[in-house]
Amino acid sequence: MKRARRWVAGIATLIAAGSCVEAEAPPASPPVVVAPPPPTTKATPAPLGDFVLKGNLTQGGLVIGKAPAGTEALELDGATVPVAPDGAFVIAFDRDAGPVATLKATRADGATVSRTLNIGTREWAVSRLSGLPKYPIPPADFDRIRPGELAQINTARKVPVESDGWRQPFLWPATGRISTLFGSQRIYRNGAPGAYHSGIDIAVPQGAPVLAPADGVVTLASDHPFLLEGNLLIVAHGMGVESAFMHLSRILVTPGQVVRRGAVIAYSGATGRVTGAHLHWSMRWWGAKIDPLLAAGPMMVGQ
Repeated sequence: MKRARRWVAGIATLIAAGSCVEAEAPPASPPVVVAPPPPTTKATPAPLGDFVLKGNLTQGGLVIGKAPAGTEALELDGATVPVAPDGAFVIAFDRDAGPVATLKATRADGATVSRTLNIGTREWAVSRLSGLPKYPIPPADFDRIRPGELAQINTARKVPVESDGWRQPFLWPATGRISTLFGSQRIYRNGAPGAYHSGIDIAVPQGAPVLAPADGVVTLASDHPFLLEGNLLIVAHGMGVESAFMHLSRILVTPGQVVRRGAVIAYSGATGRVTGAHLHWSMRWWGAKIDPLLAAGPMMVGQ
């Protein structure tokens, strides 16, 4: 009887022990900690920087520039200025430009940078010829012919041109004595002012070769003498810069033709309203008339 009791007690103990093992709780998992995301900071755009300008900030001057990095649009006194893919541009100042101009660059995000330009003023040669009337032109011929000539000139100046000639140093198209400076003006009888001289006159004989001062595209090569300009040739150098050559005896190129710096493009003459053979060279940037003497620098014989 005692053995039976001990056996039953042992079985009960094993059952109790097994129950304890099965009831033991599994080890607890480590807590999961979710870290907050790092604070975000908005990158501050780099400043536009400043303009780089090289040239003559003066009346009649031509300036080559580099726009600040990231420039999407450029204006000079509110007028759009074309900008090359590398940020280069050209501007110029008319003979009668005011003393101050403003350049403004705008980036795609709307940021802007402006620069105020102080434009130098110049003294112009003025001749008073009180005893002479203005050079007469038969009114009938002028009224009949001149509008068509001006239309051709204006059309040529609107022709779109792709050329990098405006980046190049300008050559003198001919060398000789400078007989009339840019900007000079005559006052005639009764104080009647003549138009100021829009270019520079080089005293060369009939038939002297005329060179392209820079690469460009011919936009006008007259097939007959105009009343004032005579045989007229216009070469566009890109970005609104152009050269015009007047009073020619012969033109060697045709509209649309690409010309290279230093190539012979015409011969000087005495056509149009002149008193003798010479070469008239004028330059423009859109509507602004440029002094070729400033653009080309001192004349070098045998350049």
